[in-house]
Amino acid sequence: MVQKATTVIVVEDETLVRLDIAMSLEAEGFIVFEASNADEAIDILTTHPEIRLMFTDIDMPGSMDGLKLAAAVRDRWPPVNIIVTSGHRQLSDELLPVKGRFFSKPYDHAGVITAMREMLG
Repeated sequence: MVQKATTVIVVEDETLVRLDIAMSLEAEGFIVFEASNADEAIDILTTHPEIRLMFTDIDMPGSMDGLKLAAAVRDRWPPVNIIVTSGHRQLSDELLPVKGRFFSKPYDHAGVITAMREMLG
């Protein structure tokens, strides 16, 4: 039986950080969309209903930060699982505005991938 690849979106304004995690996810078989801010992420989510998980930085320029984006995604696309990351803040999973996971930067790619697989069941 062929397992269908899971589609995720990585939202990160730092290009090298975004490319690094995107390449790791693709190497693990995920289909990855990339956005550099919340507005791009909303556009991608609107046109790609197959996205099942969002990995977003908190501190980004634009109309909303990653926490506001997470809340917007939770409200508009409830099936999307959410992982939030930051190099400037320390949060626990319980302090997120949505049900999800938090990773501080620099994060361990293997740990992020394991968390994604657990969240996606």
